[in-house]
Amino acid sequence: MGAFGWPHLLIILAVILLLFGAAKLPALAKSMGQSARVFKGEMKAMKSDDAVVEPDTATPVQRDVPGTNQANDPGAPPRIP
Repeated sequence: MGAFGWPHLLIILAVILLLFGAAKLPALAKSMGQSARVFKGEMKAMKSDDAVVEPDTATPVQRDVPGTNQANDPGAPPRIP
């Protein structure tokens, strides 16, 4: 297969023009731009949420499991069921 070039792009644009018509192309381009802007904003928000680390989740939690003798042996590793 050949590389994607200008003739291919012109054919795709002609097909889009035939499908949607010249009157609806500006509205279509505007809605695509708004969608891209919203998507970019959501991705930026997700990245900033991932970067924030809560201090409560940074330390491991030690649970008291019934049936173990952790209270008497502080050196024993915690057992999580």
